[in-house]
This record gives sequence, C-alpha cells and structure tokens, in this order.
Amino acid sequence: MADVEDLAGMLVAIAAGDRALVRAALDAAPSLVTSRLARQDEFFIAECAAQVYEGATALHAAAFAYDVETARELVSRGAAVRARDRRGAEPLHAAASGVPGAPHWNPVSQAAVIEYLVDAGADPDAAALGRVTPLHRAVRNRCSAAVGALLRAGADPRSPTGRGSTASDLARRPTGRGGAGSAAAKLEQRIILSLLGEATA
Repeated sequence: MADVEDLAGMLVAIAAGDRALVRAALDAAPSLVTSRLARQDEFFIAECAAQVYEGATALHAAAFAYDVETARELVSRGAAVRARDRRGAEPLHAAASGVPGAPHWNPVSQAAVIEYLVDAGADPDAAALGRVTPLHRAVRNRCSAAVGALLRAGADPRSPTGRGSTASDLARRPTGRGGAGSAAAKLEQRIILSLLGEATA
C-alpha cells in the first residue's frame, strides 16, 4: 500500500476510491481531516474531472467522488461540512459537479452524497463566488439527479446568480462546458427543465 504524505495525495486517493488507503492515512495523520489545500498546490484530478483550489479539503474530494462512506468517515472525524475553497465553493458545490456520460459519473451516488451532506449540515442555498449555489452548478453541469436531490433538500429554484440567472435560465442556455452537447447531457437537460418546471409552478 502506498503512503499518503500530504493533502494532495489524500485528495487523489479519495478520487481513486482507495478507502483503505484513505482510512490508514487518516489514522496516521489525523490533521488531514481538516487540512486545507495551499494555493501553490492547486491541481486537476482527472479521475473525477475536478479542479481543486486553495482551501479545498478532503471532504470536497469525497463530495466530487460521490463517496458517501468516505464523507461520513471524514465528518465523524471532525471535517467541516461548510468549508470553503478560495472560490467560495463548499463540499456541496463539489458534489453538484459532474459530466454526464463520463466514466466516473454516477447519478445515484451523486444524489446520495448530496443528501448526506445536507443531513450533516450543508446549506442547499450556499453561495460561492458569483452567488452560484449548488443548484446552479448542478444545472450547468447537466446533472438531473443532483438537481432533484437539491430541490428535495429545499434549494431555492428562483435564487439568481450574481448575473441574475435563475436555475431555469441556466437550464435553457448553453453551458460553455465540454460535453454539454452530448446525447447524455441533452437528456439530462430535458429532465432538469421538467424538474425545475414542477418546482416553480
């Protein structure tokens, strides 16, 4: 078994789904539970198509890896559910990220980790930079299971971003993200529009 010597290594281990390694690393270095990524250590984790920014925590990684078991382990050891990275994103924002049709994307697990984080104290309407909420992010990423979980958790579908766009506005517009024009993303878009229509009726 390889060693995890720093937070960056922990984030990679979580993204890879190596729970045994993660648990061993947490036992050996409990401070990794609350450690925050430094600005010079920002990097992209290909396994989950996730960019991690200064301030990111292990719980952010468990969230974008859709790993409820690891998220629960981290929270039980003192991880902050409302921790923010330098862009203001909390673990719940991380959980709302995804690429429909990608190998790592798992809508059922994504919804489950969102439900767990909300139960653990996350705010469905937490605003990151630009007043972007987890719901806005889930809509832009075309993740309908995440949208449904957030709406069930009480996320406000009428809340605007800093540019005045509601979730419904974002659902109708091109996202600017790679893969947004795929068949999988277009199907997700239709489901999202239906969910938001019901939520705002």
